[in-house]
Amino acid sequence: MTTRDPALSQQPRLLRALAGETLDRPPIWFMRQAGRSLPEYRELRTRAPDFIAFCFNPEMAAEATLQPMRRFPMDGAIVFADILLLPQALGQKVWFETGEGPRLGDLPPIGDLQDAIDGSTAKLANIGETLARVRAQLEPDRALIGFAGAPWTVATYMLEGRGSQREAARTYAYQHPDELDALLDVLVESTARYLVMQAKAGAQALKLFESWAENLAEDVFERIVVGPHKRIIEKVRAAGVDVPFIGFPRGCGALVENYAAKVPVQAVALDTQASAAMGQRIQAGGKTIQGALDNLLLLKGGPALDVRVDALLEQWNSGPYIFNLGHGVMPDTPIEHIARVVARVTGKPVTAMAGE
Repeated sequence: MTTRDPALSQQPRLLRALAGETLDRPPIWFMRQAGRSLPEYRELRTRAPDFIAFCFNPEMAAEATLQPMRRFPMDGAIVFADILLLPQALGQKVWFETGEGPRLGDLPPIGDLQDAIDGSTAKLANIGETLARVRAQLEPDRALIGFAGAPWTVATYMLEGRGSQREAARTYAYQHPDELDALLDVLVESTARYLVMQAKAGAQALKLFESWAENLAEDVFERIVVGPHKRIIEKVRAAGVDVPFIGFPRGCGALVENYAAKVPVQAVALDTQASAAMGQRIQAGGKTIQGALDNLLLLKGGPALDVRVDALLEQWNSGPYIFNLGHGVMPDTPIEHIARVVARVTGKPVTAMAGE
């Protein structure tokens, strides 16, 4: 094990990895670990009138955040929230259709969105309260992660009104570049303020979820992904916040190396298509890497899951690395599969049914 700074040994394992330390075993947490795969979550969800009300209830959202931490020895908890709370705070109607996902109303005029920036963070104050509640209950050696949707991903929902193949949003990027840039500017500013609030409320690391970074030409990727991410981080740093950032440009393929070189994140989250050599090059460039385990393989389980977990550990554990998925936990993932992976990575026995 190598240590860059002796003071790091007093910090949570996740923060040590984000600071560039190579550890005896990587920290582990999963995207969407607080959610639909846990029966206690499903029971909790029935108490809220709708999903957005659930997210805005600090007591319930804190409980959802902590539930997987009670079951599994994860090294990080990610706050229970949603990337589409920000458009709502900016004045766009947002709701969730049962079994179908998010829906958004018409995009407000850009001037109205610009005018809404100043008040948007206050409308998200309940998320800060959730973070404060979780931090007060979480053990000191386990880190708390805040997050936001990245501007392009959030913009695709705002433009199309729902999850889709993003073809209309990509076409809009070509046909209306000035209008898209104005929308992205609104999202850069409001997202930066939102993340500053999260850090002040107790988040010890921040993650930008660029869930829809696929199928973008290199020049477009530079303009609508790399540029906005850089500006968000610069604004957060200018506000005096120095917590580490994880960037996740999901689906961007080989462009992830360009992202790692140009965006001042401390870690780059990799999706399932990332090669061993690509991850090693990003590590050699001074960045921590995270992720790449296929969530479908976690769902399936069996010997192939063990083999893949061991391979990921072997190929990347000689550099700064965080064990995670290439996307989120699927809702019907057996709990015993999660427990098996966590035990394999941490070396700690995990009782799959603990917490029920």
